[in-house]
Amino acid sequence: MQTSVLATSAPAAGTVEAQLLRVPTPSESPHLPVRLADFPTITAALDYAARGETGFNFYDARGTLATALPYRELRDQAVVMAGRLAGAGVHPGDRVALLAATGPDFLVMFFGCLYGAIIPVPLPLPTAFGRRENYVDQIRGQIKSSGARLVIGAQEFVPIVTEASTGLDLILVGTRADLNAAPERSDGVRPGGTDMLAYIQYSSGSTRFPTGVCVTHANLMANGRSMCRDGLKLRAGDRAVSWLPFFHDMGLVGFMLAPLVSQATVDYLATEDFARRPLTWLKLLSENGGTVSYAPSFGYELCARRVSTRGEGARGLDLSRWRVAGIGGEMIKPQVMLQFADAFRPHGFSDKAFCASYGLAECVLAATFAELGAGMTIDHVAKDALAQDHRAVPIAADAGDRARVFVACGKVVAEHQMEIRGPDGAVLGERQVGRVFFHGPSVMQGYFNDPDATAEALNNGWLDTGDLGYWIADELVIVGRAKDMLIINGRNIWPQDIEWTVEHMDGLRSGDSAAIVLTAEDGGDRPTILVQCRPTDAADRTRLMTEVRARVMEAVGVACEVVLVPPRSLPKTSSGKLARGKAKTLFMSGELTALEQP
Repeated sequence: MQTSVLATSAPAAGTVEAQLLRVPTPSESPHLPVRLADFPTITAALDYAARGETGFNFYDARGTLATALPYRELRDQAVVMAGRLAGAGVHPGDRVALLAATGPDFLVMFFGCLYGAIIPVPLPLPTAFGRRENYVDQIRGQIKSSGARLVIGAQEFVPIVTEASTGLDLILVGTRADLNAAPERSDGVRPGGTDMLAYIQYSSGSTRFPTGVCVTHANLMANGRSMCRDGLKLRAGDRAVSWLPFFHDMGLVGFMLAPLVSQATVDYLATEDFARRPLTWLKLLSENGGTVSYAPSFGYELCARRVSTRGEGARGLDLSRWRVAGIGGEMIKPQVMLQFADAFRPHGFSDKAFCASYGLAECVLAATFAELGAGMTIDHVAKDALAQDHRAVPIAADAGDRARVFVACGKVVAEHQMEIRGPDGAVLGERQVGRVFFHGPSVMQGYFNDPDATAEALNNGWLDTGDLGYWIADELVIVGRAKDMLIINGRNIWPQDIEWTVEHMDGLRSGDSAAIVLTAEDGGDRPTILVQCRPTDAADRTRLMTEVRARVMEAVGVACEVVLVPPRSLPKTSSGKLARGKAKTLFMSGELTALEQP
């Protein structure tokens, strides 16, 4: 059965629900003691939070409150939904795929699943993908991989999801409102236990062979304690603000589940609204007294760039209460962060609020946190020693192109261990670059129904993160993904070095380039940089290619072939990061075509 109906109508004027639309939830519940992730299950945490006044608030692109959802309302609606899911024929342990739009419906569905011991599977939205066929391929793979019985999303997305699920054995493809027609079974409310699977999280880069991370209630609580109690040191009155999508671990865990298990209020701006009006993020922090918010480097860059061209948009901002300006989700660009700090210092922002961290979905979210209130620890290391000897040798800050610049991501979270290992598995010492391994109660149970991928990632409880890093004393520094490293003439070249060099050129932006290695006609390596090109004049294109080639040679000593491609053609993951490997695949297959070369 695959049906859908229109969403339910708005609440009648004068009702409690209508009033909630106009009044955001407060930053604290004075009569409810704060508990930081010390619950056996996520549903037990929501039962407790529902005794207070805090909750989730949803704002439009201009920063106007659209809907407020106190935890008590969320719990009541989720319990009803658990009964509806049972009435629709969904059983404990079944999977339900949910299009993770930033709104109350997703949350009610997610927690409705948990109250029925059903496994929610958040899916990305079509807006996270540039091409319809790419989206259809990705979510079809995730629906099929998870064995989902239902797919639920907003009415506007039902047609494309129906296309993606053609031929799959599903009870329903539709909306939350469709489930209101199902009978509500009282025996549908039977929350899962501590060691039961809570949800399946697909990584943002999962495409052709999707791998779903299995997270139990115990995994989530262990990571929640590490984040809320030890990393962020949350306290009564803290208020979070987020534009991060719910289908990404930073959005789902960092700014939905973690605040819930610590009874904190969150103010949400949809990701697509942030992209159009990035300063609304800062407006919400300012007007609502936000104290904790995270973004990848590109989010801060977008705000700094916007205020440089539209300074009036920052008028009246007060960012002095923002005590944790977290950075994560991609390689940290220190220069971008410093530009943001300079731009918003007149509005009360302190660069001491920057908090770098590192994590991944396979350990729920957080693996390391920098010390709060200390700002960024920036490390300049010799590029040659890093490439040739796998050592992070300190070098002067004014070394220019002879240096690589990193930001330390802090110390390992409490109750967990981390090792950096060499190719032979030996544990490495300080400033030696190797593969990062992680161990502790946050580590996933495995990949859903994928024993081969699980065996490759886990060994005796240790998670192979696939990232390369080194220690500065007891702080971790990440240098990149092992699979992304380019080996050219025996040298290790990091694609980010090439890309960042190109993107600092006039007229180019973050995400405008992808460094890859192709195979030359003689079988050798052919270093290549794909560059999104906006100029249409042949002379301007020739000049761009010449400048890119020269800058790359000067910065990293590599003669690259420069290929100009159309604007907005380089693929990104659902969380907005460059999909470098996919760019190479598309270019080699001819799906990503070069512009006419001058």
